[in-house]
Amino acid sequence: MIEPLPTLPHSHSGCTCGESQGHDAPVLDAREIPHAIRHAAIFGALDSLPSGGALVLVAPHDPQPLLAQARDRYPEGVAVEYLQAGPEAWHIRLQRA
Repeated sequence: MIEPLPTLPHSHSGCTCGESQGHDAPVLDAREIPHAIRHAAIFGALDSLPSGGALVLVAPHDPQPLLAQARDRYPEGVAVEYLQAGPEAWHIRLQRA
């Protein structure tokens, strides 16, 4: 379920899409995780990241409840960057402080 982020077809020079060229954050596709354990699995992945580490979460909806839980769980902070906002999937880069 965690795969390397694919290379994007454009160069990002002058672009404002929020992607950075060549980042190697793993992708966690939460749509493939059973709902009953989804948040626990995502937090397990986030817990495994070193300080400054990041992952790209793919979610079936805007994960505002998860992000609120992350703010409580990680007092040192988690940076949140929306890379794609729906309509079928949300791609969000999460980086541990």
